[in-house]
Formats: sequence, structure tokens, C-alpha cells
Amino acid sequence: MAGFSLGTMLAAYAGSAVVFFALDFVWLAIVAIGFYRSEIGALLLEKPNMFAAGAFYLFYVAGIVGFAVLPALSAQSWVWALLAGGALGLLAYGTYDMTNLATLKGWSAKVSVVDLIWGGALSSAAAVAGYFAARITV
Repeated sequence: MAGFSLGTMLAAYAGSAVVFFALDFVWLAIVAIGFYRSEIGALLLEKPNMFAAGAFYLFYVAGIVGFAVLPALSAQSWVWALLAGGALGLLAYGTYDMTNLATLKGWSAKVSVVDLIWGGALSSAAAVAGYFAARITV
């Protein structure tokens, strides 16, 4: 994005990625695994497809930076990062969950609601982290 140094963009990406990966790992591996197993266990793979997961994380964090962190840096507002990150999370996770709810047998409405809340909160937290990490370089 014009006006930002490569160092600023890399700091934004790194700050967002660390928080996103860490929080999502704790969520998926510890906090919510029982919930997902009870709600959609028949749909889950025994082992996640790590290539697909990695591709999602790499591209999604770039989306957080482009759509939330860099505009927040331009506005000089961490609140912008919080709100834009949350909106992106609701949009992205909502697309996934509502499409699954509309097309898959056995998809849980509870999972959709929980995922929407989680996606919004997680994306907000990652965007704010990316904002403050990038502020160091600005």
C-alpha cells in the first residue's frame, strides 16, 4: 500500500500473525475442541489439513493488514483497527459459517454463532496487535 514502508507492513503482518496464530491455536486446540467435536464431530477430519490451514492463515492475516491495520495507521487510530478487524472477521467467518449452514447436512447453527463471535473477536485482536507493532516503525 502506498505510503507505508516495507518495514511497517512487515511489522504489521508479524504483529497480527503472532496474535492471530497464538489465540486461534489456544481456541482450536484447548478451549473449543470439545464444543466442535460435540457439535460437528462427524464432519471433522482426524487430523487437520495443515497445508489448507497454513494457506488460510497466510492470506487471511494479509487481509487483516490490508483492510484493517494499514487504514488504521493512516487514521492514527487503534479503534479503527479494532472495528475494521472485527468487521472483517464477521464478514469472513460469516461467509464460511452461513454457507456451511446453508449447504451442509449436520452443520450446527450453534457453531455458526460461536464462530461469528470468535472470528470477530480474533480478527479485532490481531488487527490491534498489528497496529501497535507497526506503530513502532512509523
